[in-house]
Amino acid sequence: MSSLLAVVPVRAGVLPAGGAEATAEAGGRVLLVGDGTEVAADALDAVATEVTLVEVGPFAPGRWAMALAPHVAGERLLVLPASPDGRDLAPRLAAVLERPLFAAAMELHEDRVVTIRHGGRVLVEHQVGGAAVVTLQPNVRGVDLHSDGPPSPHHLDVELDAAIAEAALDEVLPPDVSTMDLSEAPRILGGGAGLGSAEQFDRLAWVAGELDASMGATRVITDRGWVGHARQIGTTGVVVDPDLYLAFGISGAVQHTAGLGAPDHIVSVNTDPHCPMMELADLAVVADADATLEALAELLGAREQARSDGTGVRGA
Repeated sequence: MSSLLAVVPVRAGVLPAGGAEATAEAGGRVLLVGDGTEVAADALDAVATEVTLVEVGPFAPGRWAMALAPHVAGERLLVLPASPDGRDLAPRLAAVLERPLFAAAMELHEDRVVTIRHGGRVLVEHQVGGAAVVTLQPNVRGVDLHSDGPPSPHHLDVELDAAIAEAALDEVLPPDVSTMDLSEAPRILGGGAGLGSAEQFDRLAWVAGELDASMGATRVITDRGWVGHARQIGTTGVVVDPDLYLAFGISGAVQHTAGLGAPDHIVSVNTDPHCPMMELADLAVVADADATLEALAELLGAREQARSDGTGVRGA
Protein backbone atom coordinates (compact mmCIF):
# COMPACT_ATOMS: atom_id res chain seq x y z
CA MET A 1 0.00 0.00 0.00
CA SER A 2 1.16 3.52 -0.77
CA SER A 3 1.08 5.87 2.18
CA LEU A 4 -0.70 9.15 1.43
CA LEU A 5 -2.84 10.56 -1.37
CA ALA A 6 -4.76 13.83 -1.41
CA VAL A 7 -8.21 13.66 -3.02
CA VAL A 8 -9.40 17.17 -3.84
CA PRO A 9 -12.88 17.91 -5.26
CA VAL A 10 -12.99 20.71 -7.85
CA ARG A 11 -15.88 22.89 -9.05
CA ALA A 12 -15.52 24.90 -12.27
CA GLY A 13 -11.72 24.84 -12.06
CA VAL A 14 -11.61 26.31 -8.55
CA LEU A 15 -9.41 24.66 -5.95
CA PRO A 16 -11.29 24.52 -2.61
CA ALA A 17 -10.04 25.96 0.67
CA GLY A 18 -7.39 23.63 2.03
CA GLY A 19 -6.75 21.93 -1.31
CA ALA A 20 -3.10 22.97 -1.47
CA GLU A 21 -2.55 22.02 2.17
CA ALA A 22 -4.04 18.55 1.69
CA THR A 23 -1.73 18.12 -1.32
CA ALA A 24 1.30 19.21 0.70
CA GLU A 25 0.31 16.85 3.53
CA ALA A 26 0.36 13.98 1.01
CA GLY A 27 3.85 14.89 -0.14
CA GLY A 28 2.57 16.46 -3.34
CA ARG A 29 0.59 13.43 -4.51
CA VAL A 30 -2.92 14.58 -5.47
CA LEU A 31 -5.97 13.35 -7.33
CA LEU A 32 -8.18 16.19 -8.57
CA VAL A 33 -11.74 15.15 -9.31
CA GLY A 34 -14.60 17.19 -10.73
CA ASP A 35 -15.10 19.93 -13.28
CA GLY A 36 -12.15 21.95 -14.63
CA THR A 37 -9.42 19.85 -13.05
CA GLU A 38 -6.73 21.00 -15.49
CA VAL A 39 -7.31 24.62 -14.50
CA ALA A 40 -7.25 23.72 -10.81
CA ALA A 41 -3.99 21.82 -11.29
CA ASP A 42 -2.29 25.08 -12.33
CA ALA A 43 -2.82 26.39 -8.79
CA LEU A 44 -0.75 23.47 -7.47
CA ASP A 45 2.31 23.95 -9.71
CA ALA A 46 4.62 24.75 -6.78
CA VAL A 47 3.09 22.17 -4.41
CA ALA A 48 2.22 19.02 -6.37
CA THR A 49 4.74 16.39 -7.41
CA GLU A 50 2.32 13.81 -8.85
CA VAL A 51 -1.06 14.85 -10.28
CA THR A 52 -3.96 12.67 -11.42
CA LEU A 53 -6.91 14.37 -13.11
CA VAL A 54 -10.38 12.83 -13.08
CA GLU A 55 -12.74 14.97 -15.15
CA VAL A 56 -16.27 13.88 -14.27
CA GLY A 57 -18.41 17.01 -14.44
CA PRO A 58 -20.65 18.54 -11.77
CA PHE A 59 -20.38 17.58 -8.11
CA ALA A 60 -21.86 14.14 -7.40
CA PRO A 61 -20.14 12.76 -4.29
CA GLY A 62 -21.95 9.43 -4.15
CA ARG A 63 -21.17 8.54 -7.75
CA TRP A 64 -17.63 9.93 -7.48
CA ALA A 65 -16.89 7.82 -4.41
CA MET A 66 -18.05 4.62 -6.07
CA ALA A 67 -16.09 5.37 -9.26
CA LEU A 68 -12.90 6.40 -7.46
CA ALA A 69 -12.84 3.55 -4.93
CA PRO A 70 -11.07 0.94 -7.10
CA HIS A 71 -8.39 3.46 -8.06
CA VAL A 72 -7.56 4.70 -4.55
CA ALA A 73 -7.98 1.45 -2.61
CA GLY A 74 -4.21 0.91 -2.64
CA GLU A 75 -3.59 4.15 -0.73
CA ARG A 76 -3.37 3.71 3.03
CA LEU A 77 -4.43 7.26 3.98
CA LEU A 78 -6.68 9.42 1.82
CA VAL A 79 -6.52 13.11 2.77
CA LEU A 80 -9.31 15.49 1.74
CA PRO A 81 -9.63 19.18 2.58
CA ALA A 82 -12.32 19.89 5.18
CA SER A 83 -14.01 22.23 2.72
CA PRO A 84 -17.76 21.82 2.19
CA ASP A 85 -17.26 19.49 -0.79
CA GLY A 86 -14.43 17.65 0.93
CA ARG A 87 -16.64 17.03 3.96
CA ASP A 88 -19.32 15.70 1.60
CA LEU A 89 -17.08 13.36 -0.37
CA ALA A 90 -14.92 11.99 2.47
CA PRO A 91 -17.59 10.01 4.36
CA ARG A 92 -18.84 8.49 1.13
CA LEU A 93 -15.32 7.35 0.21
CA ALA A 94 -14.88 5.95 3.71
CA ALA A 95 -18.17 4.06 3.46
CA VAL A 96 -17.43 2.57 0.04
CA LEU A 97 -13.88 1.56 1.08
CA GLU A 98 -15.11 0.36 4.51
CA ARG A 99 -12.57 2.52 6.33
CA PRO A 100 -12.76 4.75 9.40
CA LEU A 101 -13.14 8.48 8.84
CA PHE A 102 -11.21 10.98 10.95
CA ALA A 103 -12.86 14.37 10.40
CA ALA A 104 -11.51 17.85 11.16
CA ALA A 105 -7.87 16.86 11.62
CA MET A 106 -5.37 19.38 12.94
CA GLU A 107 -2.38 17.01 12.67
CA LEU A 108 -1.74 13.93 10.59
CA HIS A 109 1.05 11.41 11.24
CA GLU A 110 1.83 7.93 10.00
CA ASP A 111 0.32 6.28 13.07
CA ARG A 112 -1.99 8.90 14.60
CA VAL A 113 -4.39 11.73 13.81
CA VAL A 114 -5.28 14.71 16.03
CA THR A 115 -8.82 16.00 15.47
CA ILE A 116 -10.90 18.94 16.77
CA ARG A 117 -13.91 18.12 18.93
CA HIS A 118 -16.54 19.85 21.09
CA GLY A 119 -16.70 23.10 19.15
CA GLY A 120 -12.94 23.48 18.97
CA ARG A 121 -12.41 23.26 22.72
CA VAL A 122 -10.83 19.78 22.73
CA LEU A 123 -8.10 18.12 20.66
CA VAL A 124 -8.39 14.33 20.49
CA GLU A 125 -5.57 11.99 19.47
CA HIS A 126 -6.51 8.82 17.58
CA GLN A 127 -4.20 5.89 16.86
CA VAL A 128 -4.33 4.81 13.22
CA GLY A 129 -3.25 1.26 12.62
CA GLY A 130 -4.48 0.72 9.08
CA ALA A 131 -6.17 2.37 6.12
CA ALA A 132 -8.31 5.47 6.78
CA VAL A 133 -9.87 8.60 5.30
CA VAL A 134 -9.00 11.98 6.85
CA THR A 135 -10.31 15.51 6.33
CA LEU A 136 -7.72 18.20 7.09
CA GLN A 137 -8.76 21.57 8.51
CA PRO A 138 -7.84 24.41 6.13
CA ASN A 139 -5.17 26.92 7.17
CA VAL A 140 -3.55 24.78 9.87
CA ARG A 141 -0.61 23.27 8.00
CA GLY A 142 0.71 25.64 5.36
CA VAL A 143 2.36 24.30 2.20
CA ASP A 144 5.84 23.16 1.20
CA LEU A 145 6.88 24.73 -2.09
CA HIS A 146 9.33 23.23 -4.58
CA SER A 147 11.04 24.61 -7.68
CA ASP A 148 10.92 21.57 -9.92
CA GLY A 149 8.24 23.03 -12.16
CA PRO A 150 4.72 21.72 -12.71
CA PRO A 151 4.41 17.94 -12.99
CA SER A 152 2.87 16.34 -16.06
CA PRO A 153 -0.64 15.26 -15.04
CA HIS A 154 -1.99 11.78 -15.56
CA HIS A 155 -5.57 11.61 -16.84
CA LEU A 156 -7.73 8.90 -15.32
CA ASP A 157 -10.98 7.95 -17.04
CA VAL A 158 -13.78 6.66 -14.81
CA GLU A 159 -17.42 5.96 -15.52
CA LEU A 160 -20.10 7.24 -13.17
CA ASP A 161 -22.98 4.96 -12.30
CA ALA A 162 -26.19 6.88 -13.03
CA ALA A 163 -28.13 4.34 -10.97
CA ILE A 164 -26.56 5.67 -7.77
CA ALA A 165 -28.98 8.18 -6.23
CA GLU A 166 -27.71 11.72 -5.70
CA ALA A 167 -29.26 14.71 -4.02
CA ALA A 168 -30.85 16.98 -6.60
CA LEU A 169 -29.15 20.37 -7.03
CA ASP A 170 -31.68 23.19 -7.30
CA GLU A 171 -29.38 26.19 -7.16
CA VAL A 172 -25.85 27.23 -6.17
CA LEU A 173 -26.04 30.41 -4.12
CA PRO A 174 -23.17 32.87 -3.59
CA PRO A 175 -21.64 32.65 -0.12
CA ASP A 176 -23.48 34.47 2.66
CA VAL A 177 -20.81 36.30 4.64
CA SER A 178 -22.91 36.08 7.79
CA THR A 179 -22.95 32.27 7.77
CA MET A 180 -20.03 31.14 5.60
CA ASP A 181 -17.26 29.04 7.12
CA LEU A 182 -14.73 31.42 8.71
CA SER A 183 -11.87 29.38 7.26
CA GLU A 184 -13.00 30.49 3.80
CA ALA A 185 -13.87 34.13 4.59
CA PRO A 186 -11.71 36.69 2.76
CA ARG A 187 -12.66 39.49 5.22
CA ILE A 188 -13.26 39.06 8.94
CA LEU A 189 -14.26 41.46 11.72
CA GLY A 190 -13.23 39.95 15.05
CA GLY A 191 -14.38 41.03 18.51
CA GLY A 192 -12.85 40.44 21.91
CA ALA A 193 -13.27 41.39 25.55
CA GLY A 194 -12.95 45.07 24.63
CA LEU A 195 -16.53 44.94 23.33
CA GLY A 196 -18.68 45.19 26.40
CA SER A 197 -21.94 43.39 25.68
CA ALA A 198 -23.69 40.73 23.64
CA GLU A 199 -25.53 43.54 21.83
CA GLN A 200 -22.22 44.86 20.59
CA PHE A 201 -21.61 41.57 18.84
CA ASP A 202 -24.97 41.90 17.12
CA ARG A 203 -23.73 45.30 15.97
CA LEU A 204 -20.38 43.82 14.93
CA ALA A 205 -22.18 41.22 12.82
CA TRP A 206 -24.27 43.94 11.15
CA VAL A 207 -21.20 46.07 10.40
CA ALA A 208 -19.40 43.02 9.03
CA GLY A 209 -22.30 42.32 6.68
CA GLU A 210 -22.26 45.91 5.44
CA LEU A 211 -18.55 45.51 4.64
CA ASP A 212 -19.03 42.13 2.92
CA ALA A 213 -17.14 40.50 5.77
CA SER A 214 -17.75 37.69 8.27
CA MET A 215 -17.91 38.13 12.04
CA GLY A 216 -15.65 36.23 14.44
CA ALA A 217 -14.78 36.34 18.12
CA THR A 218 -12.21 35.27 20.70
CA ARG A 219 -12.63 32.33 23.05
CA VAL A 220 -13.52 34.51 26.05
CA ILE A 221 -16.57 35.75 24.11
CA THR A 222 -17.74 32.32 22.98
CA ASP A 223 -17.28 31.00 26.52
CA ARG A 224 -19.62 33.76 27.72
CA GLY A 225 -22.20 32.52 25.23
CA TRP A 226 -22.40 35.83 23.38
CA VAL A 227 -21.29 34.20 20.11
CA GLY A 228 -21.48 30.55 19.00
CA HIS A 229 -18.28 28.49 19.06
CA ALA A 230 -18.43 28.14 15.26
CA ARG A 231 -17.38 31.82 15.18
CA GLN A 232 -14.39 31.33 17.51
CA ILE A 233 -11.06 32.19 15.91
CA GLY A 234 -7.90 30.51 17.18
CA THR A 235 -6.03 27.25 17.56
CA THR A 236 -8.90 25.82 19.64
CA GLY A 237 -11.52 27.23 17.28
CA VAL A 238 -11.42 27.99 13.56
CA VAL A 239 -8.06 28.66 11.95
CA VAL A 240 -8.50 31.43 9.38
CA ASP A 241 -6.42 33.13 6.71
CA PRO A 242 -8.33 36.20 5.47
CA ASP A 243 -7.11 38.96 3.20
CA LEU A 244 -8.31 41.53 5.76
CA TYR A 245 -8.73 41.18 9.53
CA LEU A 246 -10.27 43.95 11.67
CA ALA A 247 -9.84 43.32 15.40
CA PHE A 248 -12.07 45.23 17.85
CA GLY A 249 -10.95 45.05 21.48
CA ILE A 250 -8.75 41.98 21.03
CA SER A 251 -5.54 41.92 23.06
CA GLY A 252 -3.97 39.16 20.96
CA ALA A 253 -3.43 36.08 23.13
CA VAL A 254 -1.21 33.55 21.39
CA GLN A 255 -4.08 31.03 21.04
CA HIS A 256 -5.92 33.64 18.98
CA THR A 257 -3.09 35.07 16.89
CA ALA A 258 -1.74 31.59 16.08
CA GLY A 259 -5.06 30.89 14.39
CA LEU A 260 -5.02 33.97 12.16
CA GLY A 261 -2.90 32.60 9.34
CA ALA A 262 -1.16 35.41 7.45
CA PRO A 263 -3.69 38.15 6.60
CA ASP A 264 -2.59 40.64 3.96
CA HIS A 265 -3.87 43.49 6.15
CA ILE A 266 -4.60 43.70 9.89
CA VAL A 267 -6.40 46.64 11.52
CA SER A 268 -6.60 46.66 15.31
CA VAL A 269 -8.67 48.92 17.57
CA ASN A 270 -7.62 48.88 21.23
CA THR A 271 -6.98 51.25 24.12
CA ASP A 272 -3.68 49.47 24.85
CA PRO A 273 -1.16 50.52 22.18
CA HIS A 274 1.33 47.86 23.28
CA CYS A 275 -0.82 44.72 23.27
CA PRO A 276 0.22 41.91 20.87
CA MET A 277 -2.62 42.55 18.41
CA MET A 278 -1.61 46.20 18.04
CA GLU A 279 1.99 45.12 17.48
CA LEU A 280 0.83 42.81 14.67
CA ALA A 281 -1.40 45.41 13.03
CA ASP A 282 -0.65 47.25 9.81
CA LEU A 283 -2.93 49.99 11.16
CA ALA A 284 -3.24 50.32 14.95
CA VAL A 285 -6.07 52.58 16.14
CA VAL A 286 -5.66 53.60 19.79
CA ALA A 287 -9.31 54.08 20.72
CA ASP A 288 -12.20 52.52 22.62
CA ALA A 289 -13.47 49.53 20.64
CA ASP A 290 -17.12 50.04 21.65
CA ALA A 291 -17.11 53.72 20.64
CA THR A 292 -15.29 53.02 17.37
CA LEU A 293 -17.70 50.24 16.43
CA GLU A 294 -20.70 52.44 17.20
CA ALA A 295 -19.28 55.30 15.11
CA LEU A 296 -18.63 52.93 12.21
CA ALA A 297 -22.15 51.52 12.47
CA GLU A 298 -23.59 55.04 12.46
CA LEU A 299 -21.57 55.94 9.35
CA LEU A 300 -22.64 52.78 7.54
CA GLY A 301 -26.24 53.33 8.58
CA ALA A 302 -26.14 56.85 7.13
CA ARG A 303 -24.67 55.46 3.92
CA GLU A 304 -27.42 52.86 3.67
CA GLN A 305 -30.07 55.50 4.29
CA ALA A 306 -28.54 57.75 1.66
CA ARG A 307 -28.59 54.93 -0.83
CA SER A 308 -32.25 54.36 -0.11
CA ASP A 309 -32.93 58.08 -0.55
CA GLY A 310 -30.78 58.24 -3.67
CA THR A 311 -28.78 61.16 -2.29
CA GLY A 312 -25.41 59.53 -1.55
CA VAL A 313 -23.00 60.30 1.31
CA ARG A 314 -19.86 62.29 0.60
CA GLY A 315 -16.79 60.26 1.51
CA ALA A 316 -18.74 57.14 2.47
